[in-house]
Amino acid sequence: MSEASPDSSEPLDVSPRSVVLAVVVSTFFVGFGGGVIFPILPNLGEVLGISAFMVGAILAANRWTRLVANAPAGVLVDRIGTRKPFIAGLAIEGVATFGYVVALFAAHPSLWFLPDVPEAWFMVARVMWGVGSALVFATAYTITADVSDSGSRGTSMGIVRAGITFGFPAGLVLGGVVSESYGNAEAFVLAAAFAGLASVIAYFVVPETHVEERDSSVKPWDLELTVPALTVGLVNFGLYFAYVGVLFSTLVIYLQVEALTISTTAFGYDLEYGAQGTSGMLMAVSVLAGAVFTIVGGALSDSVGARVPILVVFLVTACVGFAVLTVAPSLPAVVLACALIGAGQGGVGGPLTALLADLTEEDRMGRAMGTNNVLGDVGGGLGPMIAVPFAETIGFEVMYAVSTVVPLLAGVVLVAGVYSHTGSLSPTVEESAA
Repeated sequence: MSEASPDSSEPLDVSPRSVVLAVVVSTFFVGFGGGVIFPILPNLGEVLGISAFMVGAILAANRWTRLVANAPAGVLVDRIGTRKPFIAGLAIEGVATFGYVVALFAAHPSLWFLPDVPEAWFMVARVMWGVGSALVFATAYTITADVSDSGSRGTSMGIVRAGITFGFPAGLVLGGVVSESYGNAEAFVLAAAFAGLASVIAYFVVPETHVEERDSSVKPWDLELTVPALTVGLVNFGLYFAYVGVLFSTLVIYLQVEALTISTTAFGYDLEYGAQGTSGMLMAVSVLAGAVFTIVGGALSDSVGARVPILVVFLVTACVGFAVLTVAPSLPAVVLACALIGAGQGGVGGPLTALLADLTEEDRMGRAMGTNNVLGDVGGGLGPMIAVPFAETIGFEVMYAVSTVVPLLAGVVLVAGVYSHTGSLSPTVEESAA
């Protein structure tokens, strides 16, 4: 790479490893804003006069915004490159996080210059967050695909995905601890400051990596409809449907119904947690397992020299996790199930995005990631709408038993799609990239 100033269109003189590290650090820091709102907003609902329905709508607004923004973000990457959209996405997420502070002060009677509608300010901030995260997700993986070769791509994708994954729970901790110790506004300001730092890091370190295609249009429906993009996207749909849609949306209710809570003694103190506290800890176990195994899965796919066998192993792991939830309810079984499901979901993440990069032409990678993100968000959005009433109607054991089929179907789609495109059930990394 030739040396250039940060605002130049020429590539910056940085190594691929430095680029991947900058992407990881940037997405980790900006991810604080995604999680910081969850421990705070539900408790602010009554204080600010926000209804429970509106609180739910605010929390979900970013995901529904991404459904519209994912495809244009992917096309934009293929049109103008990765650097500008990546930095812009990080900056938008930083502004959105600071928007939470504005929403808090909007309810203050002495600030007459701000309309007293905190719910509107929160909603605008979450919509902005959705736009910013669509740009960040489309660019982060595309940058990683561009700077890594087929022999290291799985590891690089796993590391970047782990950085994105860790940012959200770190934000949950930041929102809970800082808000209780110092205040809600302080927690939001701190998260916004980290998001600003993420933009600065990206500006000075991340170069332009992608092919420009300036005659492309940017439309929400301009998706990559090739066999690899649809195959990987449908697998992603199944993962998000089962993981976010089924497990995360029903776990707290399941714990309440089965009266499964954490009660222990540590350092001379009796610690007792209700269903909410217990579910939060179990989700943390699952997310941590996912973050660890997304790196492991990517590295294994590089080491083996093939993505499909590793993907199948981790899809089966997720299937086993849901099967464990169907046994006689006990807290150890639920902990094991959450760890297995998280490990399965995470272990698929690195090799799956690496496989997409292997099978996609470089100048179409942005669109392919847009398609992948759209289908993942559809799965995550539909899951809760189906899982919660389904569980209440036929019971949790039956629902979790049915959910074991989802990773298996994803595996069938994966193998069939790869075979259709490559003529091999398990092509090597070199064959996929050919």
